[in-house]
Amino acid sequence: MVYQESETVELKSIVVEDIKKEIIAFANCEGGKLYIGVQDDGTVIGLDDPNGAALQVSNMVRDAIKPDLTMFLHYETLQECGKQIVAIDIQQGTERPYYIAKKGLRPEGVFVRQGYSSVPATNTAIRRMIKETDGDRFEEMRSLEQSLTFEAARKEFSERNVLFGEAQMKTLGIMTHDGVYTNLGLLLSDQCVHTIKAAAFEGTTQNQFKDRKEFSGSLFRQMDEIYDYIDFRNQTHSTFQKLHRIDQRDYPETAVREALLNLLVHREYSFRASTFISIYEDRLEFTSIGGLVSGITLKDILMGISVCRNVKLANVFYRLELIEAYGTGMLKIMEAYAGSGKSPKIETSDNAFKIILPNLNVYTEQEEMDILQPENREEEAVIALAREQGTFTRKDVEKALGISQTTCGRLLKRMIGNGQIAQKGRGKNTHYSLCL
Repeated sequence: MVYQESETVELKSIVVEDIKKEIIAFANCEGGKLYIGVQDDGTVIGLDDPNGAALQVSNMVRDAIKPDLTMFLHYETLQECGKQIVAIDIQQGTERPYYIAKKGLRPEGVFVRQGYSSVPATNTAIRRMIKETDGDRFEEMRSLEQSLTFEAARKEFSERNVLFGEAQMKTLGIMTHDGVYTNLGLLLSDQCVHTIKAAAFEGTTQNQFKDRKEFSGSLFRQMDEIYDYIDFRNQTHSTFQKLHRIDQRDYPETAVREALLNLLVHREYSFRASTFISIYEDRLEFTSIGGLVSGITLKDILMGISVCRNVKLANVFYRLELIEAYGTGMLKIMEAYAGSGKSPKIETSDNAFKIILPNLNVYTEQEEMDILQPENREEEAVIALAREQGTFTRKDVEKALGISQTTCGRLLKRMIGNGQIAQKGRGKNTHYSLCL
């Protein structure tokens, strides 16, 4: 048999460390054959101990290559020119990309076949292999970064008396059963690459910044730090109803909490763009990357119907009692504003989802009119009538406001006493006008 290197054939005279990258390259591509005991030029030199060479390669594959590739390799001892060589048949693996365990899912650890050589794979090629074998669900795909730590996650789990060992990490989907971290693990790790940008603005536009900050690290760390950032700016204002003092924060804490958790749990993490939190004088906006999940409408969301984009991430937050049953968040946000005269708004596009919380302590002119006390609204109506007609009579007010003669008399007397209107004439000739 003539031996010659090609895209699917590699020749090695002895077992060397480089054999690992050749095996990985074949498993990541279309498969191939590795012959040991044959020089690069095709000369058969043979092996003194072919069984020992096969065992050495087998141990190398088992200990140094991830995921497990042993089932895709077949070893055979061949006789060539009176000499023994080892032929290793490598099939394309089903859990690509395969990589050198110590190097991780990076170009220096992942190899592919290119011509007659095995070369480092590009990051694009690595992502493509992951997508082909793991599917499209981002959180279940293997993370490109495998050097992860979980200080913030361990703290969160510990504070809630939930175990966080290797067994729990595998159950939750933070790592695969063979110990490889998933993208869910990346999100919860201290090395999370996704960030949230927050900014506070002067007035109701983005013309002038008061403050801005970018939050990074584990989603748990981002969650705590962003809540504190908003909470510090969520001011309390006091009003009085007779002798009773009523304190009211700009934004209901329940609404802030649920909107923030929605931002974290339902974001489309396959995009690297940051999500945004914007604080204006009159509103607080949470803008998340990723529109509505296919098949779900805005009306469905407001009815409490929820199809979760990141099921495993939501399950982690559920286990930690950060969220309750799916679909309750939006209802809680709406309920937090019940009876306030204001309503949160939701805006969506193909690639974004925005929750807008109105400031309870800032009113437009119309809103101020709507919350006036009944007697004040009556006075405003009389003033509007006077501006329209110039002068008016008691009967004009009774008709315009739909009130009785007695009530109208008290109203006009009070407004005269307050210096708002002036009375002219007597008896049937009595009329009124605004004080100059």
